[in-house]
Amino acid sequence: MSNETYFKANRDSWNKRAGVHKDSAFYALDDFKKGKTALNKIELSELGDVSGKKLMHLQCHFGMDTMSWEREGAIVTGVDFSDEAIKLANETATELKLNAKFICANIYDLIDASKVSPLEGFREAGFDIVFTSYGTIGWLPGLDRWAEIVSWFLKPGGIFYIADFHPAMWMMDNDFEYIRYSYFNTEVITEEISGSYTDRNAPIRSTEHSWNHPFTEIINSLAGHGLQVTQFNEFPFSPYNCFNKMEQGEDGMWRIIGMHEKLPIMYSIKAVKQSR
Repeated sequence: MSNETYFKANRDSWNKRAGVHKDSAFYALDDFKKGKTALNKIELSELGDVSGKKLMHLQCHFGMDTMSWEREGAIVTGVDFSDEAIKLANETATELKLNAKFICANIYDLIDASKVSPLEGFREAGFDIVFTSYGTIGWLPGLDRWAEIVSWFLKPGGIFYIADFHPAMWMMDNDFEYIRYSYFNTEVITEEISGSYTDRNAPIRSTEHSWNHPFTEIINSLAGHGLQVTQFNEFPFSPYNCFNKMEQGEDGMWRIIGMHEKLPIMYSIKAVKQSR
């Protein structure tokens, strides 16, 4: 199958998820509307003060993190390929009288004027920050184009930041009993999915396609497009209860039962765009 076929199937899946996620306790949209941030202490502490900064959020889902960055003082633009998610993001921003802009597009198409309806100044914005987090690059077949897009939108000296689940996590079976998939990006992973990470009993079924990306691919893709890694961290916990066999610690973080401090669950990378 072609990448376009994979993207269509994944977009259909995320469109189904949007309706389930907006009503879930996991996302707690009502609490967000009352002022609670959707951001975690990891990204808040590592990115620091964003006041007055232009921030692009890639793969933003329905924009709660994007709008949370606006509440932190940033000027924000969110991008996602799910039209249902972007519809909800726009509705929420309007309801809350926020200025966040949202674009429905495949990341790979963002700098192609023939595929993405332009916003005034969108492609010339010169973003200070490009941000992405939690379950993102695994939906992309390759990272060279992704890194090109990141670099294209950043101004010289601008910061790229990602917090995501560790590549080692995606090697394991769903119950973390054995290694099921290669650490390396050797094949498309196709799975029949029922429910969602917010509700495993949700009445939705989908076929999804994903790809594993080792750190060599991540870091070399960024470096190949002028982005110098200045910070790299790994963590044995997750801020979310989104995998099987997780338990919450006194610190509020979630860990795999029996894997405490043994398996990296997430990582973060900060990189700076170099001047040409």
